[in-house]
Amino acid sequence: MTREELMKLSKKELKNRVADLGKKAQALSGQELTDAMDEARLIGEILDEIKVREELMAAATAAGTADPEEGAEEPGAGEGSQEPKNQARAKSGRALKDGKKVTFKAKVLASPRNALSTANGIVMPQHDSPDISPTFNNVSSLIDRVHTVPLPGGESYKRPYVVSYGDGAGSTAEGADYNASEPEFNYAEIVREKITAYAEEPEEMIKLPDADYDAVVEDSVTRAIKRYASRQILVGPGGTGKFRGIFYNPTEKKEQVIDPTTDITTITAIDDGTLDEIIYSYGGDEDVEDIAVLILNKKDLKRFAKLRDKQGRKVYTIKNHGNTGTIDEVPYIINSACGEVGGTAGTYAMAYGPLSNYEVAIFSDIDAKKSEHYKFKQGQVAYRADVFMGGNVVAKNGFIRVKNPAAN
Repeated sequence: MTREELMKLSKKELKNRVADLGKKAQALSGQELTDAMDEARLIGEILDEIKVREELMAAATAAGTADPEEGAEEPGAGEGSQEPKNQARAKSGRALKDGKKVTFKAKVLASPRNALSTANGIVMPQHDSPDISPTFNNVSSLIDRVHTVPLPGGESYKRPYVVSYGDGAGSTAEGADYNASEPEFNYAEIVREKITAYAEEPEEMIKLPDADYDAVVEDSVTRAIKRYASRQILVGPGGTGKFRGIFYNPTEKKEQVIDPTTDITTITAIDDGTLDEIIYSYGGDEDVEDIAVLILNKKDLKRFAKLRDKQGRKVYTIKNHGNTGTIDEVPYIINSACGEVGGTAGTYAMAYGPLSNYEVAIFSDIDAKKSEHYKFKQGQVAYRADVFMGGNVVAKNGFIRVKNPAAN
């Protein structure tokens, strides 16, 4: 939808539109995915504008009600017919004219906290912002894009997958046995891992005016869990009670959902052929996958962006949308758990494949709690959050991985 069309929608309709785009995102790719992301960002801007307008209107209304002279009348000028608020204004107006002290309630967006003296001795009120400026995002959207399965109360989860469809068809002589061509199956096991986060803050923080520091601390423990899980999708070490990440290689071959021999180990630097090497190395022999996503480090994305041809033109067309975007219309997601191409020998730098090929099983809701009793004597407020979840690749060779070659 265009901006003009979106401007005609209500706030509720705009939020529903964003939710609808989010549901469709998994099935989109290329230009359609880019257009959906652009529209979602545009809706965010319109919602921000609506919020600002509402705050300005509230401030204007509050300032109008605090005006001591608005509606003030001389003594006896129809006081009996005035509303109580107008009567108070009239009374304040008369007191001011008589030189008496008058106090008004400051109904503004931020309340005065203490005073500041300027160089010429004039005292000015100091105000506090009602919100807190956030820092840079530290959670990869990878956790929001993979396939999730809610399994409340479960202990483990097995996802069967096809290893091969069989390739034994052939010519057979009359009366001879048929050629065997049976599909081969296996399963990926997902075990639950307990993920926790904990934080403390002094009770004075809660009492600070205006800005909701308390909410930021409480939110941070949940954010920490989400960041951890997003990294484990790549580097989960496997074993008892652990995520099995895309870069994980089980010791037993039967547990290797991704065959390590398919890893790309020939890329030592990003050049004009890097993306093609990854795309055409993935998948079967009969087709080229078109719904896959490249997962990489921000530093490698920068190398893609800085690459130039002999005429000084950019080799790759990159569109950035925060944590995601496209490289020559190939969707990408940034995740700092990826290593760097040309970095430490033997480390994984990238992964490429459909995100639905990784499954996260959620065995419980995120349980976040606040306690003012644990360190009551020290005046500390404690926050904790925990969740049981796990993950694994659930399709044979569901991703192709770029690995730095081992040291000679």
